[in-house]
Amino acid sequence: MEERNTLLIADDVMINRELLKDIFEGKYNILEARDGEEAIELLHKYKDEIALLFLDLVMPKKDGLEVMHYMSLNNMISTIPVIMITGEATVESDVKAYELGAADIIYKPFEPAVVTRRAKNIIELFQHRISIENELAIRTKELRESKRKIEQSNIFLTNALSSVVEFRSMESGEHVQRVKRLTRIMLRHWRALFGQKQFTDEQIELMVNASALHDVGKIAIPDNILLKPGRLTDEEYEEMKKHTIYGCQMLEHFKQEETEFYRYCYEICRYHHERYDGRGYPDGLSGEDIPVWAQVVSIVDVYDALVNKRVYKASFTPEETYRMIHNGDCGAFSPKLLQCFDDAKEDMIEATE
Repeated sequence: MEERNTLLIADDVMINRELLKDIFEGKYNILEARDGEEAIELLHKYKDEIALLFLDLVMPKKDGLEVMHYMSLNNMISTIPVIMITGEATVESDVKAYELGAADIIYKPFEPAVVTRRAKNIIELFQHRISIENELAIRTKELRESKRKIEQSNIFLTNALSSVVEFRSMESGEHVQRVKRLTRIMLRHWRALFGQKQFTDEQIELMVNASALHDVGKIAIPDNILLKPGRLTDEEYEEMKKHTIYGCQMLEHFKQEETEFYRYCYEICRYHHERYDGRGYPDGLSGEDIPVWAQVVSIVDVYDALVNKRVYKASFTPEETYRMIHNGDCGAFSPKLLQCFDDAKEDMIEATE
């Protein structure tokens, strides 16, 4: 940050300006204003150079308090410290000056050594604070950029892992991309129905990307079960159900820290086959114990599986799919989730088509 090295002296009495000018000339560049309006003009013109404003309380056109009020409205008071100079102070005017942001008040007649010391202390304090704020802004920007890069890396790894399932079965890979689109639709409708405070845009995108990993555990399922064209035996179905556990075990190996994104990934992977009545798997959770994001992915997963052809079944129409889900043919879903599902119906069908 370039150091400010200019003082503005605003006083309608020339002798007062000359006294202050004599004290600081040679140490700072000096600007002078004869009234409040001139002071404001100079503040605008040199706002990035002025280190301190000596401001008389009583001046024509605009007085010192009016100038400070203007500075407050134009975000100058936080970067340009003000020392009020007055010979006609009252308790009321002092209080008002400090309320408006005055750094100090000096009463006429003043002692040059005292003015010099106070001015130096205030300038150093303000410039140090501004330097810290600028450094903090830089650090904050760097942290945001670092966070953005980490999020991009997370998305890349998420897509890479979900693509492994696609290599096992092209059908599953296409399913992953559709689930992401449908999850975004459902979450936006959920937020619209139940309040903006539910999820931020950023959280929704994290959940959408996390949904790509809901079936990642299928990597560990043997080909003879995963790719079987017919109905699974009871034993094979029990093994298939373990993909929720296998997926979480894989995520544990990849985990570096407990982030919000990791939590969404883990809970969606583990709980997307849980059902509202407790008859799902792997943990038999029920009701609101199932995280909302896992509930959303669960109904989206079922919807997509029904409306698309699989090696073991024909496709159903969206209308048939809605009827089956509401009838509980695919397990029980929460009333709020079904309300959201109905609200999103047109968007879901359009995305399907």
